[in-house]
Amino acid sequence: MTLNNPLFDDTRGNRDVDPPQNEESTDVVELVNDPVQTASKPTGTVLSSVRELLECPVCLNAMYPPIHQCSNGHTICSGCKPRVHNRCPTCRHELGNIRCLALEKVAASFALPCKYKEFGCIGIYPYYNKPEHESQCSYKPYNCPYAGSECPVVGDISYLVNHLKEDHKVDMHNGSTFNHRYVKSNPQDVENATWMLTVFSCFGHFFCLHFEAFQLGMAHVYIAFLRFMGDDSEAKNYSYSLEVGGNGRKMVWQGVPRSIRESHRKIRDSFDGLIIQRNMALFFSGGDRNELKLRVTGRIWKEQ
Repeated sequence: MTLNNPLFDDTRGNRDVDPPQNEESTDVVELVNDPVQTASKPTGTVLSSVRELLECPVCLNAMYPPIHQCSNGHTICSGCKPRVHNRCPTCRHELGNIRCLALEKVAASFALPCKYKEFGCIGIYPYYNKPEHESQCSYKPYNCPYAGSECPVVGDISYLVNHLKEDHKVDMHNGSTFNHRYVKSNPQDVENATWMLTVFSCFGHFFCLHFEAFQLGMAHVYIAFLRFMGDDSEAKNYSYSLEVGGNGRKMVWQGVPRSIRESHRKIRDSFDGLIIQRNMALFFSGGDRNELKLRVTGRIWKEQ
C-alpha cells in the first residue's frame, strides 16, 4: 500500500512517543495487503481504515511504538497491554511479545494537522512528532479558570473573559492596583468563606485574583494569589504584591503570577500566595472576632 503523505485529523489524546526500534528485540507480524483491493478504494476510505488501525481498542487513543499484536493480528498500545493482563481484548489470546513493526512504519509515513487547528494552528506534523508539538502548541485552548466548579468550558483568552463575565458573573476591573474587602459572617466555619474570583485588565492582558479558605493540615487558613491569563512564558514578565492587615499589623506577599495553564488547585496546594492563618485574619478583622472583614490591597507591574 503506497500512501503519498496523506492527511487526516487525530483529535484524541496522545502519549509521549519513541520512533520504531530495531526489529531484533521482538517478533514481527507483517501486515498483508491486497494491492488490487487497496487501489479500488477511494482515498478517504483508505485513510479512514488506516486511522482505525492506529486506534487502540482499549483506550481509543492513537497508538505509538511499541505497538503490540496478538497472534491473530489484533493490536493494542503499550500502555494498555498490562491493563488487560497480557490478554488480547478482542480474541482473548495471549499477547506475548509480538511487535507490529509494519503498522509502526505505516504510521511513520503520515503527516497530520495539529488537533488544535480549529483554534488557529495551521501546522502539519509527522505522526511521531505531533504529540510533542501539541503539548506546546500556542493555540492550545485554556481551561476556564473559575475555581468554584468543575467548569468544562475551554477556549482562547477573549472567549474565556467573556464567559467569566456572562456565565459566572465575575467582577471585572481595569487597572494594575486594587483594593478589595472580603466580608463573611461566622468565619469559624471554614467552608462558609468559600472563595472569590476577580479579573483585572492591565498591560494588555488579564489577571485572575483568587481569595479563598482552605485547610492546611489541621489549620484553617485563607489564601490569596494571582494567575495570569496566558502562557507561563509571558506570566514571568510580571510581578505582583498583596497586602493585608489591621490593628497596626500587616502581612505582605510578593510573587510572580502563575499561568492558568496550571490548575487552580495545584497552585493553591503549593501555597504560592499570601497565606493568612484564621486567628490572624480574625485579629485583622477587629471587633468581636465573629465576622471576617479583610481588606486586601495589591499591585501588578511589568518587569523591565
